[in-house]
Amino acid sequence: MLRTIRAFWHDQRGIALILVSVMLPAIIGFSLLAIDMSRVNNLHNDLQKGADAMALAAAAELDGHSDSIVRADRALSTLVSNKYTFSTAGAPQTLAAAGVTRTYLRSLPASDSSPIAAANIITDEVTDAPNARFIRVTVTPVGFAAIFPASFLTGNTANNSFNVGAVSVAGFTSGVCNYTPVFICNPYEMVNGTNTAGGVTLEQAVADSSIRRRQIELRTVGNGAAYGPGNFGFLQPPDGVGNGAQALAQTIATSKPIGCYSAQGVSTKTGQNNGPVQDAFNVRFGINASGNAFNSPEFGPASNVRKGASTGGNGNGNGNGNQCPSYNQLTFNATGNMGLPRDATTPYMSGRMGDGDWNFSSYWSTNFGSTSYPSSWNTTKPTRYEVYKYESANGLVGHASTGGEVGTPPSSCQPPVTSVDRRLLYGALLNCNALQAAGNNLSGNSSNLPVEAFASFFMTKPVPGASAGGSVFVELVDVTGRAGQGTLDSFLRDEAQLYR
Repeated sequence: MLRTIRAFWHDQRGIALILVSVMLPAIIGFSLLAIDMSRVNNLHNDLQKGADAMALAAAAELDGHSDSIVRADRALSTLVSNKYTFSTAGAPQTLAAAGVTRTYLRSLPASDSSPIAAANIITDEVTDAPNARFIRVTVTPVGFAAIFPASFLTGNTANNSFNVGAVSVAGFTSGVCNYTPVFICNPYEMVNGTNTAGGVTLEQAVADSSIRRRQIELRTVGNGAAYGPGNFGFLQPPDGVGNGAQALAQTIATSKPIGCYSAQGVSTKTGQNNGPVQDAFNVRFGINASGNAFNSPEFGPASNVRKGASTGGNGNGNGNGNQCPSYNQLTFNATGNMGLPRDATTPYMSGRMGDGDWNFSSYWSTNFGSTSYPSSWNTTKPTRYEVYKYESANGLVGHASTGGEVGTPPSSCQPPVTSVDRRLLYGALLNCNALQAAGNNLSGNSSNLPVEAFASFFMTKPVPGASAGGSVFVELVDVTGRAGQGTLDSFLRDEAQLYR
C-alpha cells in the first residue's frame, strides 16, 4: 500500500495538462492582449497617417500670403481622405476634415518637449494669416472596442472600450538655392494701404507688363541711414566664401552662386557697397574689373552686352578696339550708340521709378535700322527685357548700331556664359519699412528677416562708379509665389514637412 502511494506521488505523467489548465487563462489573456494591441496600433497608425497627410496638405499653402489660411482650409477639406478600421463604428471609416480640428501657429516652442503655448497660436485668422507658418491637426478621438477586459487597463468598468486619437504638426519652408546674396527693399511695399509706387502692389506689378517696364533705380544706403523702397544691400554670403568685400563681390559676379536662403529668415551684411562690388555687377556687361579680380570663365559677360558705349582703342568705336575696357575707358551716349534708355519721366518712388514710357523707337532705329520687330510693339510698348530677349533669339546681338557698337562681348573677355542669363539680377525682396518699424536695424548685420518674395530683375545698364552713386537700374521680371510667372521655379526649394 505504501509502495503504491509512493509510486503515485512520484508519477509525473499528465502534469503538463495540469500546468496548461492552470496557465490557460493567462495564455488566453495575453493572446487577446496581443490581438488588441495589434488592432489598436493599426487604428492609431491609420489615424496618424491621416492627420499627417492633412497637416502636410494644409501646410503647403502657408506661403505667407493673405489668403494662405483660406487655401489651407480648402486643401484640408478636399485633398485628403484616409480609411481606418477597428473602431467601434464597425466597417472601415473615412477620416475627413469633419473628423479633425485644426489650429494655425505662428511659431513652435524651441524644444519639442515643450507644449504649444498661446503665444504660438494664430487667433486672428484674417489679419494674421500671412504669419501662419505651421498647422496642428488633431483627430477627434474615435472609440475602440477591446477583446481583452479593458477595465484592467483603463479602470473603466462600464464598458470594454476606450478612445484613440492622433495629433500632427506640419509647417511650410520656402527658400531658394544658387541665388545671389542681394536683398532689395520692396519697391511696392504697402504702408497703411498706400506706397510711393502709386499704390500698385507687387502682385499687380508682376502681372502687368506696363508696370513691369517701369525702370527702377536701386540705390545703396550708407552712414547708418534708414532703408526704404528701392534701396538694396547684401546678404550674408554662404559659409566658406569669406567675409571681405572681395569675397562678397565674387558671389555676386559669379554665374554659379552657391548660396541658399530661406523665406522665413535671411541675414544681411551691410557696409560692403563699393569698390569690387561695383565690378561684380559690371563684369556681366563685359567691363573689366579693377585689378582683373574676376579672371575665370564663371565671371564671363552676358551673351549680349549692348550698353550704348564706345571705346577709344583703335578709334573704330565698335566696342572691340579696347578689349574688356574698364568703366572709365568707355564713352556712353556717343553719337550713333544707344543703350536701353531711361523712362521719359520718373514720377514714382521720389524720382527713382519711371512711368514705363521709354523711347523704344529711337533705340531700335539706332541699333537695328529697318530690321523688323513684332508688330504688336507698335501698339503695346514692350519691356526692355522683352526686347533684349528678342535680340538674342533673332540673331541681332551682332548687328552694329549706326555708331558701330555691337552686343557681342569683346573677344578677349572671358567666354560669355550662354547657359545663364547674366543680365538678370536675383535678390530677396524685404519689406524694409515694416522691418525697421519692428525694430530691425538694416544698416547693421541683422538676422532672421522674413522675405516677402524672391525676385529677378533685368539690369538695363552698367552700374556707374561710386562717385556717381553706384545705382543699379533695373526692370522687374518675376517673383516667387502665387503672383509669379514661374520663371524662378528652378531656384525654389519649397517643402512642407512634419515637425511633431
